[in-house]
Order: sequence, then structure tokens, then C-alpha cells
Amino acid sequence: MAETTNPTLKAVAYTAGGTERESVELPGDLFDGTVNMPVMHQAVKAYLGNQRLGLAYTKTRGLVTGGNQKPWKQKGTGRARQGSRRAPHFVGGGTVFGPTGRKYNQTVPRQIRALARKSALNARAREAALIVIDNFNYESPSTKQMVSLLGALGVTDKKVLILTDGVKNNVFLSGRNLQRTHVMPYADVSTYHILWSDVVLVESNALGYELAAVEEKARAARPKSETKSRGAEKAERKTAKAATKNSNAHKTARKAAKAAGKSAKPKAKSAKKPAAKKSAGKKKKGK
Repeated sequence: MAETTNPTLKAVAYTAGGTERESVELPGDLFDGTVNMPVMHQAVKAYLGNQRLGLAYTKTRGLVTGGNQKPWKQKGTGRARQGSRRAPHFVGGGTVFGPTGRKYNQTVPRQIRALARKSALNARAREAALIVIDNFNYESPSTKQMVSLLGALGVTDKKVLILTDGVKNNVFLSGRNLQRTHVMPYADVSTYHILWSDVVLVESNALGYELAAVEEKARAARPKSETKSRGAEKAERKTAKAATKNSNAHKTARKAAKAAGKSAKPKAKSAKKPAAKKSAGKKKKGK
């Protein structure tokens, strides 16, 4: 059911370069806290249904090639009578009650679409997932600048929807190569796109007000990540593997040399006792 909260919603604001600004109050006529779940479900279901082409198609027995003559005579064979090899119970026959193409289009009234879109924006605003950007004034397409902005906002690993004030081709081209970033005009956004995203970036002019220009703060250079490139990791693994192999070879060689040395040494024969000691021993036994 619909949920409504009266307090004015606020959103954090940033410049296009990633400098934080003071929080701004969102327009009360649009952001009144209303979240109508059934209406959003209806709008999303209609949007997804309208994307379907409905091209699944099967042939009945009247459309399958062949089957013009009777397979065998009516009587005398002992088999059941048949009139065509393209009957549904034959291999290669027609399909009974199969899909023959259909339309999945759904029409949603304009006011319901507007309410669903409003509810989706309110849901993101209540989750503090709506960020206002003062102005996307890109002089030329720059994916690097877009990645820098997303990094400053801390949303690099999230699905981001960027809504511009009208068509801005440079902004669109800057985010086109980013897998989790979608750029589109604010007027064209649908309930599905808002709910698809984790974070929504809205240009201030699209909401009906302008933010004064703010001086961009110099951002500290990021320290070089300790993670190594794939090539370096591969080279290290190769070096470690070679070192392990060499050490194993040395150990094997030492063991082999040791074994060869043992086999080369003759067994030490027990020293013969002197004759005097032998005779003394015999006398003791005789006593």
C-alpha cells in the first residue's frame, strides 16, 4: 500500500567535479514521501511486458510440409487407420495448441505512470540514494572525468542512474562505456530505470532550480594501489615456480650423490682378534 511521510526530504549535493556542497531541499510537490508499491509493480510489469516481442511460433498439421497421401491402405494391414504422416502423434507432425505469436503489450494510464515514477524517486530519496549534481557542463566526452566523479561519490561499484536536464550528448558518451552506469534525460526516465539503480544522480536544473557555482577543491592524488598488474603477478609466479623447481632439483641431486656414496663404500669387516687374545679366551673356557 501507499506510504506517506510529511517531512521535507533533503539530498546531498555535489559539483560535477566531485566537490561536496551543502545539502539541498528537494521540491515538495514531487518529493512528498509517497511510496505506492502496487502502482510501481504495475508500471514495471507493463514496461517489461512491452519489451517482449512475442515471436514464439509453432506449426499446426495444416502448415507442416508433407503428408499429402495416406501412409497405408485403410484395411487389410492389421494396423490402425491413418490419413496423414503429419498428424500430431507422428514424428515430424504438427503441434497441437502450440504458441502462434502473441502481443504482451500493456497500457498504463498516464496518471498511474506519473504516480509510479514519483513513488520510485521518493523511495530513493528516503534511502538517501538520491544525489543532486549542480551542472553537468562537459565540454567534450570524458569517461575519465565521469569515473572520477563516481569515485568521489563512492558509488563506483554500484548501479548508477544519471539524469540530465535535457539531452546532453557529451555526458551520455562519457558514461556509455561504463557497465553499471546509465545516462538519460530526466524527462525520459521510467519507474523501471529508477528501481534498477542503486544510486540516482540528478542535475539540479532538471528539478527546477539552479545551484550557485562553487569553486572546485583540489582532490588529493590517490596513492598507487598495492595490487600488482596481471603481467607482474604472472612474472612473479613464473620466477617462484622456477626457483622451486631449481631447489627441488638440487635436493634430488644431493640425495642421489649421498646414495651413490653409501653404495660405493665397502662394508667394514670386523677386525680379527690377535692370536694371543684368542688363546687366552680358549683357556678361560677350559677352566
